[in-house]
Amino acid sequence: MKRTTIVLAIALGTAAPAFAQAGPPSGWGVDAARSSITAVSRQMNVPVEGRFRRFTAQVSFDPARPADAKAQVEIDIASFDLGAEEFNREAARKEWFDATRYPKATFVTSAVKAAGPGRFEAAGKLTIKGRTMDVVAPVSFKAEDNQNVFEGMVPIKRLQFNIGEGEWKDTSTVADEVQIKFRIVAARK
Repeated sequence: MKRTTIVLAIALGTAAPAFAQAGPPSGWGVDAARSSITAVSRQMNVPVEGRFRRFTAQVSFDPARPADAKAQVEIDIASFDLGAEEFNREAARKEWFDATRYPKATFVTSAVKAAGPGRFEAAGKLTIKGRTMDVVAPVSFKAEDNQNVFEGMVPIKRLQFNIGEGEWKDTSTVADEVQIKFRIVAARK
């Protein structure tokens, strides 16, 4: 299969065109309306989902050669949206994301391997709030109708990244486990 290089430049939640510009000469772009990165936590045992409205990603991927794959994702922390401005301001504060001091979260792959038909494991470094941890992201990949779809979920422990300081370290109110879910849809222009 021909190697595909996809440079994903996403500005979610803006009036951007349906396809973000991909770097030449790939001819691929991201369908921003169908791409997303969300974080799902539990507060008092009730699921709470927030969406990162802005992020960029660069992915070089050939499903026939997963060991050659590379990916880098950079998330704009201040774009975290819980659906209400007062909650968004609270999440950006020092006790949570400290978005002023740590404006970006990043994920950079160190290895990608096949895990079955259409499934891969992307190992890499996840950095949030100045702390870096090794993570493995199970990723499903589907190529059809001139588009590539990457989907997956990474479970993290928020306290390992110092998210929720002071009284918010109490995991009986806000659970420690958070699921970071992603869906990247890239289409040929």
